[in-house]
Amino acid sequence: MKPLVFDLLALPKAVPEVRQAVREHLGGAPCPEAQLCVSELLTNVIAHVGEGTPVTVRVFRSPGGRTRLEVTDPDAHSWLISRQPAPDDETGRGLLLLDAIAHRWGVWLTPAGKTVWCELYS
Repeated sequence: MKPLVFDLLALPKAVPEVRQAVREHLGGAPCPEAQLCVSELLTNVIAHVGEGTPVTVRVFRSPGGRTRLEVTDPDAHSWLISRQPAPDDETGRGLLLLDAIAHRWGVWLTPAGKTVWCELYS
C-alpha cells in the first residue's frame, strides 16, 4: 500500500479531518486505535508547539498488518514528557493513551524539527 503523506497546519479543525483521512487510507473500515493515536499526536502539536504550526502527517501500512503513524513538526525543543495527571485534570493523558494502545512509539530529531511516531498491529 502506498503511504499517505500530507502537509497541513495544526489546527483543532484539522484533527477530525486527519482522523477521516487515516480511516479512508486504511480501507474505510473503523480503525479506532489508529484514529485515536493520530488525533493525540496532532493534538500534542497544537497544545505544546502551537496552533497553526505546519506539520507533516505520514501513514504507512505494511503487508504484515502493521500501521505506522508519524507527525513531524518544526520544533525540536518542545519535547514530549509523559506525566501522571490527577483524577480531575482535563489534560495530560495523551501519551498514556499512546503508550497503552501502540505496540511501540518514539520520537526522533530531524533536520526539520522532530517526528513523533507510533506503530499499531491489526
